[in-house]
Amino acid sequence: MFAPQRTVRALVVAATAAAMLMSTVSAQAADIPPPGEVVTSPNVTHVGTLPKLPGLEATTNSDIAFQGDYAYVGNYGGFSIYDIRNPRRAKLVSGVLCPGSQMDVSVYGDLLFAAVDNSRSDDSCNSVGQVASIKESWEGVRIFDISDKKNPKYIKSVETNCGSHTLTLVPGKSRDRRNVYLYVSSYNPNTTFPDCQPPHDKISVIKVPLRTPTAAAVVKTPVIFPDGGNETQPGLLLPTSGCHDITVYAEKDIAAGACMGDGVLFDISDRENPVITARVTDPNFAFWHSATFSNKGNKVVFTDELGGGGAATCNEATGPNRGANAYYDIVRGKLVFKGYFKIGRYQADTENCVAHNGSLIPVKGKDIMVQAWYQGGVSFVDFTDSSRPKEIGFFERGPEPDGGGGGIWSAYYYNGYVYASDFRRGLDVLKIDDRRTDPAKGVRLDRLNVQTQDSYGEHGHH
Repeated sequence: MFAPQRTVRALVVAATAAAMLMSTVSAQAADIPPPGEVVTSPNVTHVGTLPKLPGLEATTNSDIAFQGDYAYVGNYGGFSIYDIRNPRRAKLVSGVLCPGSQMDVSVYGDLLFAAVDNSRSDDSCNSVGQVASIKESWEGVRIFDISDKKNPKYIKSVETNCGSHTLTLVPGKSRDRRNVYLYVSSYNPNTTFPDCQPPHDKISVIKVPLRTPTAAAVVKTPVIFPDGGNETQPGLLLPTSGCHDITVYAEKDIAAGACMGDGVLFDISDRENPVITARVTDPNFAFWHSATFSNKGNKVVFTDELGGGGAATCNEATGPNRGANAYYDIVRGKLVFKGYFKIGRYQADTENCVAHNGSLIPVKGKDIMVQAWYQGGVSFVDFTDSSRPKEIGFFERGPEPDGGGGGIWSAYYYNGYVYASDFRRGLDVLKIDDRRTDPAKGVRLDRLNVQTQDSYGEHGHH
């Protein structure tokens, strides 16, 4: 359990100013920084913020993928490509205006895959929103050729049942290196939607032949909850009808699914037919949102997106066990609950804040993660002891000046730096200098799709 430490922020405020504030206001109010102002723990540096692609200023930034010297940032209106060869002088290269939420992205070679989960008039980048009750409406996956970083090209669309809220890239097995697969997570069926009928207890599996990616197609729609999922628990945001997100650990043939009302483990040794091998529910969880394995593959961190991402749940009223991370050890194939973690810095009642997307920091022999919390900012958490996870650093801003929604969607560690996609501002670049995380600086990756985990060994190279 995590004891709230409301005074951590005082570390970055001049002692005298803090003392004056504390004498006049309650500690909690003093802990909330002025609107928009950056605060960090002493071991975290805000390197800078890279702007969005022109044309995406008004739409929300979402997930991030990395390959080589580039970061790809999804956005409800398209995506941006950044050159991060020198992270301190990173720059926007190009991008695509192509609306359709959430544009969750993964990259592989010359291909970028983007998830679209709002019903469109057609599959083009000129499409407009159109209700899913019209049979001709489109939602699913878009595929782009990114071989020319200055000029990405849209080459293929694949329609999927109920769209694609998120997607997870799954490399083929050793005998199947010519293909990659996409596990498409979608949910919320409706009897009035021709292409999204209940019960939707399945995922879509897209096979992408790497030599002819325009031949990509749905090859299977495995039913993963043959008896239905958790639909009756009080306080669920939505009953289980598919998954919200899946993280695969391909070399171990396992995956973890955050499936609305359920947390699950899969056997993915047959890539086209993932099978659930363990299931767990939690009365404190409203919406199982994302999953992260430890490097050894013997733990899973699940997040609870209480309030769907739009609510202010990082406050005293909500408490430390809801809208939090839950840590599970995998013991003889079963998920065994160990503990919760939630940021202890209370947020203002205008600040949407809840556990969101994060990634491992590759420190051998330790389990350390960096994670986004919307307007709660970015938190660095050591969960080596999964029953006692603890925060070791943070970055955040005061409330949005207009009192609206915002914050950090995803925060991921890649080759020495943390990249955090801010809803409104663009891409924040952060650095942590701490003896507990410093060993990660020796690990170089050539690709990072966070929901496609690879092990980092003695030297860390793929």
